Amino acid sequence: MRYRTFGRMGWQVSEIGFGAWAIGGDAWGKVDDAESVATLHEALDSGVNFIDSAQAYGDGHSEELIGRVLAERGRQDRVYVATKIPPEGKLWWVDPDFDDIEQFYPSSYLRERVELSLRRLGTEAIDLMQLHTWTSGFNKYDEWYQTLEKLREEGKLLAFGISASEKRPEDVTPLVEAGRIDSVQVIYNLFEQRTAKSVIEPCGKNNVATIIRVPLDEGSLTGKFTEKTRFGKGDFRRHFFRGNNLKATVERVEEIRRFKDERYPEITMVELALLFCLSHPASSTVIVGIKNKEQLRSNLKVTAHDLFTPEQLEELKQFEWEREFWTEEVNE
Repeated sequence: MRYRTFGRMGWQVSEIGFGAWAIGGDAWGKVDDAESVATLHEALDSGVNFIDSAQAYGDGHSEELIGRVLAERGRQDRVYVATKIPPEGKLWWVDPDFDDIEQFYPSSYLRERVELSLRRLGTEAIDLMQLHTWTSGFNKYDEWYQTLEKLREEGKLLAFGISASEKRPEDVTPLVEAGRIDSVQVIYNLFEQRTAKSVIEPCGKNNVATIIRVPLDEGSLTGKFTEKTRFGKGDFRRHFFRGNNLKATVERVEEIRRFKDERYPEITMVELALLFCLSHPASSTVIVGIKNKEQLRSNLKVTAHDLFTPEQLEELKQFEWEREFWTEEVNE
């Protein structure tokens, strides 16, 4: 495992982090708690020391499983756990044009939610507490910041950051440039490349850690999906890849596969996708959603490969694809 410095915090975190949404059991198909626990243990044994969760994942079940694993290990390892507070009354998303932060992140609510994660994780301090979404209109407010700083002073959390929205991730950049947050979690992958300039580069310039999420484009960049792939009831991908979205995605993934087979036949589709994210110089860690040991081992193989050069990254820009799958269906 290779490690990277986590922004101004100075933590040495594994370049591949454990994305713990799936083990919550509510959005990625069937999962088994015993398998989730065993997979988490193997991840930590393999050198993974960064786990990302959220209060919304399985309504806290993901956090509880993480707390269980850490307790079983007796906290013998230094594991950095990040989690997220959803906006009040929402799972994690609010309209990007909303600007009344008091409706979603009032001070008393933030305090209650920090205490909730402390109990679930079984810890005295949360390493990284993130707000699960953000809008540009929130930037003019101060109370949320003062509350989180006060919680840091009280020893309830060590760092705090923002999970940038899918539609307007650049809404967090003013906070980055103002030095108000320690980290940003943002979507970045072979399709979604625009965040490199709008979010990730500003983070690098301001020593703000970046947590790269959705590196496999909700699973499509593994190359395992076909036009006949179907997602079960309760699996969020049933909506994300609705209608023509799956067909259009599979066609573009096949273009990437042909490119990979010609230029990089020695690596898998998963490794290509993860290497792309890891090769950005301002990438602090890349979190990959993991449900079982097979997925874990597949993802960790990337750590044996050299990163892409700037010239190789330039060549991969051809696969950038702007679309809004959460709110729109493509017409291709």
